[in-house]
Amino acid sequence: MIREQFSEQARANKRTDLSADVVVAGGGLAGVCAAISAARAGARVILVQDRPVLGGNASSEVRLWALGATSHMGNNNRYSREGGLIDEIMLENTYRNPMGNPLIFDAVLLDKVVAERNITLLLNTAVYQVNKSGSRRIESCDGFCSQNSVHYRLTAPVFIDATGDGLLAFNAGASFRIGAEARDEFGEGMAPSEANRELLGHSLFFYSKRMNHPVRYQAPDFAYSHEEIGALPRSKNIQSGDSGCKFWWLEYGGIKDTVYETEDIKWELWKIVYGIWDYIKNSGRYDDVDNLTLEWVGTIPGKRESRRFEGEYMLRQQDIVEQREFDDAISFGGWAIDLHPAEGVYSDKPPCSQYHAKGIYQIPYRSFLSRDIDNLLLAGRIISASHIAFGSTRVMITCAHGGQAMGQAAAMSVGNQCDPKALLASPTMTQLQQRLNLTGHGLPGIALNKEECLSRRADVSASSTYEGLTLGAATGWTPLSQSLAQMLPLSEREFPVARLRVKAETATELTVQMRVSEKAQNYTPETTLASQTLSLATGEQEITLDFNAAASTQQYGFICFMANDKVQLATTEQRLSGIATVMHKEHKAVSNTGKQEAPAGSGIDEFEIWTPERRPDGKNLALHFAQPLELYHSENLSNGFTRPWLGTNAWFASPDDVKPQVHWRWHDPVSIQAVRLFFDCDYDHALETVLMEHPENIMPFCVRQYRLLDDQGRLIYQCSDNHQSVNLVRFDQPVTTRTLTLELEHPSAEVPAGLFEVYIHSAPSSQAK
Repeated sequence: MIREQFSEQARANKRTDLSADVVVAGGGLAGVCAAISAARAGARVILVQDRPVLGGNASSEVRLWALGATSHMGNNNRYSREGGLIDEIMLENTYRNPMGNPLIFDAVLLDKVVAERNITLLLNTAVYQVNKSGSRRIESCDGFCSQNSVHYRLTAPVFIDATGDGLLAFNAGASFRIGAEARDEFGEGMAPSEANRELLGHSLFFYSKRMNHPVRYQAPDFAYSHEEIGALPRSKNIQSGDSGCKFWWLEYGGIKDTVYETEDIKWELWKIVYGIWDYIKNSGRYDDVDNLTLEWVGTIPGKRESRRFEGEYMLRQQDIVEQREFDDAISFGGWAIDLHPAEGVYSDKPPCSQYHAKGIYQIPYRSFLSRDIDNLLLAGRIISASHIAFGSTRVMITCAHGGQAMGQAAAMSVGNQCDPKALLASPTMTQLQQRLNLTGHGLPGIALNKEECLSRRADVSASSTYEGLTLGAATGWTPLSQSLAQMLPLSEREFPVARLRVKAETATELTVQMRVSEKAQNYTPETTLASQTLSLATGEQEITLDFNAAASTQQYGFICFMANDKVQLATTEQRLSGIATVMHKEHKAVSNTGKQEAPAGSGIDEFEIWTPERRPDGKNLALHFAQPLELYHSENLSNGFTRPWLGTNAWFASPDDVKPQVHWRWHDPVSIQAVRLFFDCDYDHALETVLMEHPENIMPFCVRQYRLLDDQGRLIYQCSDNHQSVNLVRFDQPVTTRTLTLELEHPSAEVPAGLFEVYIHSAPSSQAK
């Protein structure tokens, strides 16, 4: 029993002081990835989150699907899904949760965080104040946990602000911006002529459920009436069958203070949400709604925009559109420049304007560095970007990708006993980039440096190689109601003659073009190298494609079959890494009407958008070639690229090889500490976390079973259930051997075994046997 006498003085809550190498404030995807990344790099981390769960806007409290450069697979950014830690998380969620249950995603994130011994997790703890040791330095921050009534003082040499509103940076006095810059400040064509305070607003979602009996609904008194809901300019967008983030356009608050008035914004959204549900159920305007019930309504809104902090460099529209390259690139983006009217549902303008670049763009480290606070890194939507550039960088997977880079940078700063800005020096910046790419981070155009990799000194051979004479046997047909292109890597040699079976409903002509992108790294088929118009007779026949053309550099090409609704093309069930078909079609979810048309003077490019079909659709064409394309030779395992980039960058075994193997042979024994394998988990597939359902829980290209053997044929490692892109095999004791053999099993009859890259880590000399 505890009894305490009356105190004349106000009692103080319990205070706990904690110290670490890195404090990460904010447990959204950016903060989670920053914390895990720093912890895995050896830093002691405190992750402090003001909510009971992790994930921020991706959590079960908000339930927005998490996306980035893949953009629902609705743009020209092929093989662009963000890699590294966020890829690990998204693949794990798809493996456990292909139906998109937001509660399971909560658990996936919690699992990942608590598995790291270097992380101290503080949930329900709001950071509310910063303590400085000098004008440019944070010494500690204070937080309060509403559940245990404990005040925390958190001390560290490096802080990462991933709070969304920039609470640490704001309290520390860092310079920031709210609203849109004027057009002439950065020369951005999409910016307003005058600066303003208009922002993107908040959204609040709801879920409905169909019962097997009628369900009555009576709205709360605070809900808006049928007349008020019907008067909303967006009321025409209401679909009774929609749920969750399909109501992304249900937005409000951009004309208010999205920091200090966020509770007022939430109440307005509650009035609208409950009013909309009453409108669906009881207005008489919707059929088949009697058995629908309201299952869940968000209690906190998803916030899009508030403060943006000034860094050493401010990303701008031209960096995105022109795909500018940076020496200090540590992340990338690819979502459209996606801006919304500040009035939200009360605006008569379209709910968003989305303008895509022709490919992905780099984000420099300097945009994550506070200009004013020396030991502070920025992560998430608060990074240094103009309001226009923020329209792209703000989305969650882009934020997470940058967040994991900040975790690695923070750990390096602690290890080097320097401030984060010191990493801008070229040797350490290169080291940061390489450490990131070792995790599969996938920095555009930056290959793994394999100077210290044991495989660089080995003779590498494979038991077989996929020859590339065909993309697979014909098993079906696809109608050419829309233009369709087969993507294939091209080299500077002439493209080989190809054959394909086609069916014509009646005598007609078929136009086929070979196209490439202006920039070799892009997947926008904008330049025509050659064209053929073929006369087709009625019925099934074989056509020959002889373009007599070659690309000027190594890059992807597109064999474009122009739309003809009288024609069908032969397809194959076989799937191959880095090979896909795309269609010139609309994708309304990302404002894609097949061609991007830009307003005059906007600085936005106009171009066609060609996008893939989601599996199980999107079959390759059953093309046969007169000579091998040489897409999958074993030399690809040593080129340092861990995803398709200018080519497949993959080795694939022959489907007829019953026991595919890769061998590394050294002249003298080597001591191996670890082996890092980079598999294909289809970087072209968007892995939306909620609401969307995925056709499989393991990507079809991923090798699930493999074994490692030494020079005596002894098994030194075995995996039977892989579903991840990157596998790091660490040995308790270094393995000394003259050879290393990797045995793989084919993922399926339709997909031969293969992988992108292998990095063999040598043991420190003191550990060598």
